Amino acid sequence: MAGGTRRKSPASPSPLWGKLHTLWQDKHLALFKTEYTLLVVSVLWFLEIGINLWVIQKVAYTEIDWKAYMDEVEGVINGTYDYTQLKGDTGPLVYPAGFVYIFVALYYATSHGVNIRLGQYIFAVFYLITLLLVFRIYCRTKKVPPYVFFFVCCASYRIHSIFVLRLFNDPVAMMLLFAAVNLFMDGYWTFGCCFYSLAVSVKMNVLLFAPGLLFLLLSELGLIRTIPKLSLCAAIQLLLGLPFILENPVGYVSRAFDLGRQFIFKWTVNWRFLPEWLFLNRYFHLLLLATHLLILLLFAFRRWKRPGESIFELLKDPSKRKIPAQKCTVDQIVLILFTSNFIGMCFSRSLHYQFYVWYFHTLPYLLWSGGVKKLLKVLILGLIELSWNTYPSTNSSSAVLHVCHLVILLYLWLAPTSEETHEHTAVREKRH
Repeated sequence: MAGGTRRKSPASPSPLWGKLHTLWQDKHLALFKTEYTLLVVSVLWFLEIGINLWVIQKVAYTEIDWKAYMDEVEGVINGTYDYTQLKGDTGPLVYPAGFVYIFVALYYATSHGVNIRLGQYIFAVFYLITLLLVFRIYCRTKKVPPYVFFFVCCASYRIHSIFVLRLFNDPVAMMLLFAAVNLFMDGYWTFGCCFYSLAVSVKMNVLLFAPGLLFLLLSELGLIRTIPKLSLCAAIQLLLGLPFILENPVGYVSRAFDLGRQFIFKWTVNWRFLPEWLFLNRYFHLLLLATHLLILLLFAFRRWKRPGESIFELLKDPSKRKIPAQKCTVDQIVLILFTSNFIGMCFSRSLHYQFYVWYFHTLPYLLWSGGVKKLLKVLILGLIELSWNTYPSTNSSSAVLHVCHLVILLYLWLAPTSEETHEHTAVREKRH
């Protein structure tokens, strides 16, 4: 209007303000919508700092293997490189060389293993790093609703115990493994193989991921380009173990990679309902191994490879395959690796309490990938947690654990493949 004062148009809200406004409107859905995963896990991660400090200060530390670890690495520090001569309170050293180097560092950091409280704080840092790596996987995949992460961190007494009250080497191996998975997701296959091999060098259980990793490498690179990656993994093992191999090669390999080691029935979590003679029977072990390999092959042929593609096509260079090669999605990478490890857990000769960390952080992903009904998913998570927290294990707790494993495995087998999911989505879009 001429001669009049012009009204100022209201300033447009900033993007941050818009997000906060949307969040406030959807606050009752924030725990159920995957787009809020980053926000929820960030809050939980900072909450975990306080929880770990409280656990360390208020819950009594329990000595199980820490002193034995310190005795074993002290032998190396004193100049013993023959693996058959290295032992601690609980028996001989049975872990690869990467374990030795990491726990030598912890030996010096904790005043020759005496300052256990400092060791607990260091393992709390390992726990928080592991959570960051795990949460990044879930943020990238956006498959699991945010409320589930309360079960992943705050609700598990056993996992906190394994990290900061027991100081086992299993969490160190898994921290390196999840670093490798993050690198694989980002397409850094060489660096990922380095971290994978480092994880194996801490504890051999990480080899349960190997079948899935081999399938992914062949799928992405073909046989010729996969061989250098496998050679790199082997070279890292050779380099780390070199001082011990030069001293006693047979002793090192037989102790560090003892696939036939006998487990003690007293500590089994998964086979308590069996008679001890059957638990110790070598034919039973061979049956488990055969079943393990059979299920892996079935998943590789029927679930992991694309329909219509020969498994032998994976050996060719991706550019020379009959069906044009497609890059593995983040979901496919994570699902194949986690499934490979889970199958190994299902048919393990024995699971001890600290082994829970081998697959705990992968369980929500597997459950939400398999099409399990919502209430059943939560029930299975709770029953698995209960089974691992029952000490000593009982016939019932072991049986429940196997039933839960079987349900997850069946749902993973019956779930639609990514190609089928895309086809159904395309059909729905055409109808609308």
